[in-house]
Amino acid sequence: MSNRMVLSYTNSFALFRPKFNGHFIPSIYHSDVLSLTRHVSSTTALSFCQLQASKHHDSAVTVASDVRYGSKQIISVDSTLYDYILTNVREPKILRELREETATMRGSQMQVSPDQAQLLAMLVQILGAKRCIEVGTYTGYSSLAVALVLPEGGHLVACDRDGKAIEVAKRYYDRAGVSHKVDVRHGLAADTLKSLIQNGESCRYDFAFVDAEKKMYQEYFELLLQLVRVGGLIVVDNVLWHGRVSDPLVNDSKTLSIRNFNENLMKDNRVDISMVPIGDGMTICRKR
Repeated sequence: MSNRMVLSYTNSFALFRPKFNGHFIPSIYHSDVLSLTRHVSSTTALSFCQLQASKHHDSAVTVASDVRYGSKQIISVDSTLYDYILTNVREPKILRELREETATMRGSQMQVSPDQAQLLAMLVQILGAKRCIEVGTYTGYSSLAVALVLPEGGHLVACDRDGKAIEVAKRYYDRAGVSHKVDVRHGLAADTLKSLIQNGESCRYDFAFVDAEKKMYQEYFELLLQLVRVGGLIVVDNVLWHGRVSDPLVNDSKTLSIRNFNENLMKDNRVDISMVPIGDGMTICRKR
């Protein structure tokens, strides 16, 4: 490793990786430089100070605590880097306007981020999807992103129980000229999915996105597995749940539901999966 030191902060502590400037050092030190000098040379401490002075040029990175994964450095996204990411999102004007209006509404944190919406749209394009389902539409940002890239004869079933939010979504579908592609279903998503199955639409959908009631994730997933064709995708949002899923001390009902859902997916041989750390975490599932 070069003179750069890998660290992240938790309260007043700095977490260090095993080797720096040839010195093996323990896992945790207090961030006070005087404490550091008890264990490493003055040159090492000076390098640490230099790093501190220039840290605004570097984003924090982390590595897996299990050494068997090696020392691959994974970048941590701070606000400055995330702003940069957002400047590299190709967000259509109509989506930007919807995002900005939604930002003034109660519950705006439920809206997917522009980088997430861009990924969803690209997955739909790569898949060549024509028939899609969205469970949890809110004001329509993600469904609009999908509808914009669907072919002219494409079809998207958008499910939500919030009538006020749906009216916003419909207005933007109209403005974007995609209303004919979107079938808005106002009501409980599980009931809508069951009705689609009862109407003989099993295995007729290419793509599904879930961003709704967390305690219902497993039920939504089971229903969508019946509706999505082999080779189709089911994308599930909020699988990292603000980091709570990895904290054994957090055991509220929503966290437990997502944690259990993630564990079940790992054992589910009906799908191939990839958990992606974008937004609040998304898992992409491909039906086998």
